[in-house]
Amino acid sequence: MALRWHLLALADTASSEKNRPDSHFTPIVIVTPAVIALVLCAALLHASWNALLKSGSDRLRAITLMTLASGVAAIPMAIALPLPAPAAWPYVALSAVLHVGYNVFLARAYRFGEFGQVYPIARGSSPLLVTMGAALFAGEMPGVIALAGVVLVSGGILSLARGRKADLGSTLAALTTGVFIACYTVCDGIGARAAGNANAYSAWLFMLDSLPMVLLYRVWKGPLNIDLRDATTLKTFGGGVVSLVAYGIVIWAVTLAPMGPVSALRETSVVFAALLGRLFLKESLTARRLSACSVIAFGAYCLGHPA
Repeated sequence: MALRWHLLALADTASSEKNRPDSHFTPIVIVTPAVIALVLCAALLHASWNALLKSGSDRLRAITLMTLASGVAAIPMAIALPLPAPAAWPYVALSAVLHVGYNVFLARAYRFGEFGQVYPIARGSSPLLVTMGAALFAGEMPGVIALAGVVLVSGGILSLARGRKADLGSTLAALTTGVFIACYTVCDGIGARAAGNANAYSAWLFMLDSLPMVLLYRVWKGPLNIDLRDATTLKTFGGGVVSLVAYGIVIWAVTLAPMGPVSALRETSVVFAALLGRLFLKESLTARRLSACSVIAFGAYCLGHPA
């Protein structure tokens, strides 16, 4: 509730611009083919770095290293690009805090639960929450068919968690992770539109996001002890750079398209994750998983419909 009022307060500070055609508060209702293609690329990249995270034993350390790498990689962008507009800075700061919460709960969920249970719950719950948040804070309401697409994508993803061993602690952590995903997506959607340059917004967000994670890891587990000769460390750093590109695309996309459908498109990463798991990790593709992927794919098709 406090977050809701904080976001509303931030929006109210720019209420004088609300009716301008170029305002970041003007509702966006169409997802163009170019946006769809790029967000699907981001989904593939997202699935790739999550596969790296899945393969590690200390997932909090892996998340921290990825966050550190993405923050360092963002520095040249921040130097080269103009500063975000003043109206965007509260959103940058709030999103950095929300990302820390997301990282902490994601690591906790992976620690106590199976990947096949945690990932669908966390990712599947967020598009519906993003759609509601975008309607509440940005006045965005997708068309009926696009809204059906959001529901189909979320439902298809959540169905992948069925039949898995349920653990209350990991399930609650996964749901909390989904809430954090929704909160920072809506925050970044409004903030990036206010920034004037989505890439500059992304760069400063990733830089501010990295330091708290390193400090938290040191408090909880001690020094990171980074060894640049270690292949696993280098692979994890690569995953951090990939995550920067993947979410940078999403932030750019939500300046051009409604947040709910973009969020749902991003979560089609579970389809890519299933395919990557089959190709490289020799994971099985059961009839249930294929059916869920088909529902998700049809939902993604609906997202590009303006009606």
